[in-house]
Amino acid sequence: MSELKGLIAQAASQMEKTVEHLEEALARVRAGKANVKILDGIMVEYYGSPVPLTQVGTVTIPDAKSIVITPWEKGIIRDIERAIINSPLGITPENNGELIRLGIPPLTEDRRRELVKQVKADAENAKVSVRNARRDTNDAIKKSIKADNTPEDVAKDAEGEVQKLHDRFIKKIDELFAAKEREIMTV
Repeated sequence: MSELKGLIAQAASQMEKTVEHLEEALARVRAGKANVKILDGIMVEYYGSPVPLTQVGTVTIPDAKSIVITPWEKGIIRDIERAIINSPLGITPENNGELIRLGIPPLTEDRRRELVKQVKADAENAKVSVRNARRDTNDAIKKSIKADNTPEDVAKDAEGEVQKLHDRFIKKIDELFAAKEREIMTV
């Protein structure tokens, strides 16, 4: 009995991590508005070591169409600029000697559709991960029936609980996708 509860808790934890990962991935997708999360993967060469951009300066959003990076040291401004240019971000930084400004260009219709496809693929991958967690848990429940002589009705209840978990997380993934799709397609 407690083993089944442990299996269900483990499945819930795995599904929760999947949803958290999807939320992070969706936050990095540029939807035409300024968002500091798009800078998360950018590393700056700082005294010979790669350091996340957010650790070498202050990142602010003065308006919906721009991001401003104010470096803590003036000497590193060229390194920050180079890191942004070399990143897959696709935005050219404007350097005025004091700070770096990133103008977020409006998305074209084709680019919006492309981003929706990417987001949909991320959501589908998350769903597959949730389904795999359900399958693995159900397999473990079936094994416990044979190994520990767990009553079948208790095992069926546990499988029903796993199915409810699955349905709840799939619904959450669908909601996240729908919200991000609306955000991307809104001009």
